[in-house]
Amino acid sequence: MTQPKIIQTQTDIPQTIDVTVFDEYGEQMTKQIACERALTVYLNWKEIVTLMTLGARPDMLVLGYLKNQELINDADALDSVIIDWETQSAAVVTAEQNEDIDETLSKKTVTSGCGQGTMFGNVMKKLEDLKLPEHRITQSSLYGLLEALTHHNDTYKAAGAVHGCAVCKGTEILSFVEDIGRHNAVDTLSGEMWLKGETGEDKIFYTTGRLTSEMVIKVAQMGIPVLLSRSGVTQMGYDLAQQLGITMIARAKGHRFQVFNGAKNIEFDVKGESNE
Repeated sequence: MTQPKIIQTQTDIPQTIDVTVFDEYGEQMTKQIACERALTVYLNWKEIVTLMTLGARPDMLVLGYLKNQELINDADALDSVIIDWETQSAAVVTAEQNEDIDETLSKKTVTSGCGQGTMFGNVMKKLEDLKLPEHRITQSSLYGLLEALTHHNDTYKAAGAVHGCAVCKGTEILSFVEDIGRHNAVDTLSGEMWLKGETGEDKIFYTTGRLTSEMVIKVAQMGIPVLLSRSGVTQMGYDLAQQLGITMIARAKGHRFQVFNGAKNIEFDVKGESNE
């Protein structure tokens, strides 16, 4: 696969800044807060959307966003991605033609993502016949993965106000990213997998955010059959997980988790040992 040219005007974008705050007793202290930036995305010089982002891996973010919105599909047709933080813009140039782009952009749904995400076109129509492959995992490997994940979330630990997402295999974290909204983080990882030509059938997707319909759809688009979260589940996210065959695990922290869908794909090996 031919890789596009990646051009960034500035690569040392800080994720946090120090500010002075006062506690409940009037004592002064220095705390870190997460940086939030506007990044307007252009596809072949046509304005598509403005994303509010932390700025980590912006090239993968915009590519993943455009792919998940079905605005680009051919990675080999990509020419360049230009990130200009001075103008707060990201320009993706591709030889792929999308003659229906205006019609697609007119069908916009504001989602429940932090900062309000958007989804264009009839995405669910294209997922109607999708059924993700079954991927069996063990209770003990989940515990190992959750332990490994505690060593990430650097920005969250320093400043809060962000979500983290990861693509994992077994107990290994293949890629982890934080951003202002969980939809940005999943788009970033999606773009990264797409450019690398990686498939998702043996992967687990982790997010710190709640499992809404948007998160389930994006993970299904990546072909990942297991969705893991430390947060809760919405009714539409639950319904879609059942429809698409996604193993949905929520409220996962330490040695606790709740399986909302796909319990048959989990071997409860630790529980079995404790009952012997």
